[in-house]
Amino acid sequence: MPNDPYLDASVVWRIKSGTLDLHEAGYRTTKEAILSSGLAMEVTGLISAGKEADVYLALYRDAPIAIKAYRLYRSSHRGGGPVKLDSTGWLAAHEFEMTRQAWKGGCRVPAPARRVENMFSMRYLGDENGPAPRLHEIRPENPRALLDEVLRGVEALAGAGVVHADLSDFNILVHDGKPWFIDFSEAIRVDRTGSAPWMRLEEARVALDRGMGALRVYFGRLGVEVESEPFVSRVLSSLDRFGVLHD
Repeated sequence: MPNDPYLDASVVWRIKSGTLDLHEAGYRTTKEAILSSGLAMEVTGLISAGKEADVYLALYRDAPIAIKAYRLYRSSHRGGGPVKLDSTGWLAAHEFEMTRQAWKGGCRVPAPARRVENMFSMRYLGDENGPAPRLHEIRPENPRALLDEVLRGVEALAGAGVVHADLSDFNILVHDGKPWFIDFSEAIRVDRTGSAPWMRLEEARVALDRGMGALRVYFGRLGVEVESEPFVSRVLSSLDRFGVLHD
């Protein structure tokens, strides 16, 4: 049984009492969970469905919000049981905190509101016509200018202590003409080490290289070259508070 601090007491109780339904929740069940948790007063529809989580459009005091709900049960094909409450609870808690850290740093991310178990609410990016489009849904008039904005956003995230490791064209929205970053499930904190400084810098390098690789693919299709090596070096230098890279 999971016994981690990020699991709410209600989850632990349901595991102990054997009252958990080991089938993945459908739309109606998830909607009821959102409403009963107090995250929203009304759920109006599904915004997107992913491999690990779904995002719902909801209302809280008549204001539109987005709610991300990680799936509770994902069968493991590498051994182990089907109940993944511990990992989905951790993912929700981790992403909520990464998004909150970036938002506190003034970055363009949806402002997080509350987390309950495997779900959390945040600002809805969109208008009456629908959610803000992702990069893969648009063809920008000026790809170079958009790339420059995205890179400034990545630098701002690092300055706030967060490195986004998955900068695919599915995880960047264009809202009010500006790029906004979502899905921080694989992000890492770089403003505090928790280990040897060189280890965290190496983790940041790997994450940045991976993110820049995704940007090279997207902007390469638009005929724009992404010079990732000097960019990654510049960001790492800004994070190197102890001069590790110069030793």
